[in-house]
Amino acid sequence: QPMSLKLIGAGVGRTGTLSLRTALETLLGEPCYHMFEVRQHPEHIPLWHAAARGEAIDWRALLEPYGAAVDWPASAFWPEIAAAFPDAVILLSWRDAEGWWKSASNTIFEAMQGVSGPWREMIDAMFAARFTARVDDKAQAIAAYEAHNRAVRAGAPAARLVEWRTGDGWAPLCAALGVPVPDLPFPHVNSTEDFRAKVMQKSD
Repeated sequence: QPMSLKLIGAGVGRTGTLSLRTALETLLGEPCYHMFEVRQHPEHIPLWHAAARGEAIDWRALLEPYGAAVDWPASAFWPEIAAAFPDAVILLSWRDAEGWWKSASNTIFEAMQGVSGPWREMIDAMFAARFTARVDDKAQAIAAYEAHNRAVRAGAPAARLVEWRTGDGWAPLCAALGVPVPDLPFPHVNSTEDFRAKVMQKSD
């Protein structure tokens, strides 16, 4: 029985996606795709870049080894991935826009400033095509964030869509996936402080 994607995270980065990744790997016993996975698979970068250019991608070949996918870049292409895996749950993780902006601008958007090369070019292309090129501008980034979430709510079939906020924990995920709630605390990982320590290795 080949693994097949059971859940597509349509929520953008900094909406609890790394905690979700840990939780989903626990529930499914299968790996979950996340931006950090792209860093470990540089051969995936050209595929995501091609997707950002509007080219057709073999989503099944890319994501079949995973039980779920959350975070950017997958969340930017949730409609295409949802079409490739018609039985998968579509999960919209979200938080208040101000809190999201504060977190994103202090983590991912800041970390991007010092990055160049193919990975950065892919991210820039994805943001320009599917979010906003102006992630350095609070008003434009928040507008893009709110537009993204509206598009998911409007575009995902109601029977497949589950909304999740950080405090919601296991229950909505388990109900959507038809698995029991584990007798474990819900993982809370990758706070802004964690991200800065791990990715940015700041001394401040």
